Amino acid sequence: EGEISYCGLKENVNGKLRPLAPDDHAFLYAYRDPLPTNCCAAWFCPGSSHYAKVNIAVFFYGCNFDCIFCQNASHKAFGMIKPISVKDFVSSVKQREDAYCICYFGGSPEPQLPFALRASEAILADRNLRICWEWNGCGNRNMVRRAAELSFKSGGIVKFDLKAFDPNLSRALSGVSNKRAYENFELIAAEFFDPSDPPVLTATTLLVPFYIDEQEVDHIASFIANLNPDIPYSLLVFHPDFYMRDMPITPREQVHRCYEAAKSHLNNVNIGNKQLLGLI
Repeated sequence: EGEISYCGLKENVNGKLRPLAPDDHAFLYAYRDPLPTNCCAAWFCPGSSHYAKVNIAVFFYGCNFDCIFCQNASHKAFGMIKPISVKDFVSSVKQREDAYCICYFGGSPEPQLPFALRASEAILADRNLRICWEWNGCGNRNMVRRAAELSFKSGGIVKFDLKAFDPNLSRALSGVSNKRAYENFELIAAEFFDPSDPPVLTATTLLVPFYIDEQEVDHIASFIANLNPDIPYSLLVFHPDFYMRDMPITPREQVHRCYEAAKSHLNNVNIGNKQLLGLI
């Protein structure tokens, strides 16, 4: 009784989970992010060339994962944050004439996905903006399909963070299985992927030193290639954070081995956060 849910957005009241905010409200922080951004899809997204435009970055508090290496652990600290209504959020976005796209991230959008879907549909009724998602992918299947359809129709991108292939490794690093992420990724690949410009689907994997090695990457890349070898895949160099602040940056040797493993299956492979290795 009185305890907070795993995602941090609900509480136990008389044995039932009650949201901390009304259904038409969400805990988020939205801001203008000038293009090109550090988005994990920036290496192929056409938005990277629109220098006079901005991305509306929507940081959702709360998450259905609990990663010990979380790069955005501030999503857990929203005790003093006032939830915003769909109406007010939509109104604020529509006022941004320089907006080119909206990217929902966090945390992760899944726990507040109903809000994001309603808001996106209302925005697209009046504005032609690209709708993008950056998430762990373990959301409700039907809502994930709706989100992907919005991205497909608006020219946006759905970005899956495929953190691990081994379910035991996923539980060790993130606290939960990510089986549903692979199921949802397969769903979007089958129903919406077209290697057009831009592709609607991409994946990333954070190369956590000594945990996410070339064997893990090989399994992930093979899974993606079996769906379509043209799906873009980005390997992200790890920066120590949260409970893994005592870890090193991903060693160059590990990055090289993982890159070669991914390239053996896929046609479009990128290395992200190269600046951490002094490569740019």
